[in-house]
Amino acid sequence: MTEPDAIAASATILAINAAFDGGNIELVAIEGDRIDLKIAKDHRSDFYQWFSFRVAGARGRRLTFRIVNAGGSAYPFGWPGYKARASTDLRDWRMIETRYADGVLEFDHDGDTDLAWFAYFAPYTMAMHDALVARIALRPGVTHRQLGTSLDGQAIDYFRIGSGAKPVWLYARQHPGESMCEWWMEGALDWLTSPAAADLLATATVHVVPNMNPDGTRRGHLRTNAAGVNLNREWNAPTLERSPEVLCVRDEMDRTGVVYAMDVHGDEAIPANFIAGFEGIPSWTDERGEKFYEFGRRLAAHTPDFQTDKGYEKSAPGRANLSMSTNLVAERYGAVSMTLEMPFKDHDPNPDAEFGWSPERSKRLGVACLETLAGMIDEL
Repeated sequence: MTEPDAIAASATILAINAAFDGGNIELVAIEGDRIDLKIAKDHRSDFYQWFSFRVAGARGRRLTFRIVNAGGSAYPFGWPGYKARASTDLRDWRMIETRYADGVLEFDHDGDTDLAWFAYFAPYTMAMHDALVARIALRPGVTHRQLGTSLDGQAIDYFRIGSGAKPVWLYARQHPGESMCEWWMEGALDWLTSPAAADLLATATVHVVPNMNPDGTRRGHLRTNAAGVNLNREWNAPTLERSPEVLCVRDEMDRTGVVYAMDVHGDEAIPANFIAGFEGIPSWTDERGEKFYEFGRRLAAHTPDFQTDKGYEKSAPGRANLSMSTNLVAERYGAVSMTLEMPFKDHDPNPDAEFGWSPERSKRLGVACLETLAGMIDEL
């Protein structure tokens, strides 16, 4: 075989790799242009749904990828109507046609480049997190601290911005596979460190934890930390052994108090942005609840990328789960507390056929949420 022929032959060899920051996939088999894969479970857990991997040798081939264990994932009801994200430059992540049947998630790729990446949603890796933290920490009026460390020894990064009397808390990525949350944080932090935030920061001091679960992020988990623990079920009794990430954040909240809090998440099934509140906590009052509902109404009026019709069922009186952060923060501090959910699919009331719900839209929603908060901070 001549050297050019050998080069051409080697270029046709397919290689699947997820051994990188936030990667998750396992190769089952390659049969011609069909690639069978499975998603690895979170460490010491049965949760799985997040995937992120690359293929080399894709040029000139129509490849079919099959995730054969999708039916056993944490939220299989999230697959119908879902579209996987693909990129050839790690900047733009477009939706691609995706099929789900008989427990198998399947999508095709026509390769016009040697390399391509695929993910459940546009990734926000720990390398990206570190770059965000470094950039924001250099801005005027920002105080950075390391509140603690994760079980793997990674930093729990925290920012304090502003000088107002009212403590506001923003925190994200308790569930690491919900990568849209840190895109939201990037938009929120850029706005908070701009002149536009001056009025809010004169009234409030904003406390921000961009990533509550760095270990799960780096490991490519969907929902848990390095011990297989769902951090959003630890808030009533966090421990150093299971959930130091929650413990150090809650300890800081004890020091600062909280009047308003937003816990930022992603939802697998509902094709819309929405908020969930603290109905059902022992100290619920209609007066405080109305402030939560008013925030949702104002946000929906402010941006077409939010709505109030779709969402979760409300907890019955006295039945709130106080191990979840939104409920615990509302009960412990008397705060107006909420969970923001963004879709892995698209925001159907205002769809985007090419990108779906995306990093850029997540960042813009972060700004819209803070603009809405600024307009009603005096009422909290």
